[in-house]
Amino acid sequence: MIRVLVVDDSAFMRKLISDFINDTPGMTAAATARNGKEAIETLKKGNFDVVTLDVEMPVMDGIHALRVIMKEHPTPVVMVSSLTREGASKTMEALHAGAVDIILKPSGAISLDLHKVKEEMISKIKMAAGVSIQKQFRSMSGNDRHRKDFKLKRYVNPKKVLAIGTSTGGPKALQHIIPRIDDRLQAPIFVAQHMPPNFTYSLAERLNKESRIFVKEAVDGELAIKGTAYIAPGGKQMEVQSVGDELYIKVSSPKKHHVHSPSVDLLLSSLADITGYVMVGLILTGMGRDGADGLRQLKENKDSIAVIESENSAIVYGMPKAAKEKVDIDYIYSLEEIPHFLNEMFTSPSA
Repeated sequence: MIRVLVVDDSAFMRKLISDFINDTPGMTAAATARNGKEAIETLKKGNFDVVTLDVEMPVMDGIHALRVIMKEHPTPVVMVSSLTREGASKTMEALHAGAVDIILKPSGAISLDLHKVKEEMISKIKMAAGVSIQKQFRSMSGNDRHRKDFKLKRYVNPKKVLAIGTSTGGPKALQHIIPRIDDRLQAPIFVAQHMPPNFTYSLAERLNKESRIFVKEAVDGELAIKGTAYIAPGGKQMEVQSVGDELYIKVSSPKKHHVHSPSVDLLLSSLADITGYVMVGLILTGMGRDGADGLRQLKENKDSIAVIESENSAIVYGMPKAAKEKVDIDYIYSLEEIPHFLNEMFTSPSA
C-alpha cells in the first residue's frame, strides 16, 4: 500500500487529491496538512511513501518545506503547481532541490477541473513511490561497466551534434551535466525535456546562469550554432533541419498523435535525416519509452553514437532501459561520468 501525505492550503484541493488517491487500489491518502510546517510535523509522526506538496502556501511554502523534508525526512516529493511563469520558476527551484516530479493544476490554485490530471497524478505518485531518494543526492561512483573503454573512437568528420532526451529526474540531471560542459564545445546541443509551457524557459534560464556555454529556450527558425544548448519549448515540438551547410531549428505545435511534447523521438528522428555530421544521442533518466525509436533511427547513420545513463544513477531507468532494449548502445555512463565523456567527445578536435 502506497501511503501518501497530501499537503495543500485549500481544504477543497486536499479533499479532491485525497479522493483521487483513495479511489486507486493500492494507494491511500494516509494524512493531510495545510502548509509546510504541518507537513514536517506529520512526517515526524508517521511513515509515508510519497508527499504531494503544493508550491504556494502560507506559514511555510512548498519550497522551504521541501528543503527541510529532503534534509530531515527524505521522502519522494511530487510538487503541485499552477501553470504560471512565477509558478514555473518556483517549481524549477523545487525540482533542483530534490522534488521527483511536478503536477500542474489546470486552472490555478483552486482547480475545480483537477480531474483532468487525475490519471497523470496517480501515475506520477506510483512512479515516485518507486524512486530511490538517495539517487537524488549521492555522488555517483563512476564504476559502471561499459561495452567500450572510455577511450573514444576517433572520427575524421569535425562536425558534431549532441541531442539529449530526458523526462522524470531530467532537470536535476541536466543541472549536473550542462554546467560542467567546457566552453570550447565544438557542437550545438539540442535538449528535449518533457515539460509543460513556461517551465522550459525557467529551466533554460537557470541552466544558463550556471553554465559556461550559452543555454536558451529554442525559437522557431533560428540558426543553431556551436557552444549553445537549445531547450525545446514546453508543450511544443523541436526538430532540426539542414539548409546548405547550416542547421536550423523548427518549433511547431504538437500533432494529435504525439504522446509527448517535446518529443525525444521526434527530435532524434529529425537528426537521423541529416548527413555530414557525427550525431550523438544521449538518453537520460525518465519514465516511459520516448527516445528509443528515435535513437534507433539515428543509429542507422554510420557516424552516429548512442549513449544512455546507467541504471546505477538514473532516478527513473525507464527511458534508458527502453533504448537499451531497442538500440545497439555504444556507451553506458553514470551521471558523474557523462560530463567527462561529453568534454572528451566535443572539445577535442580529433575526437
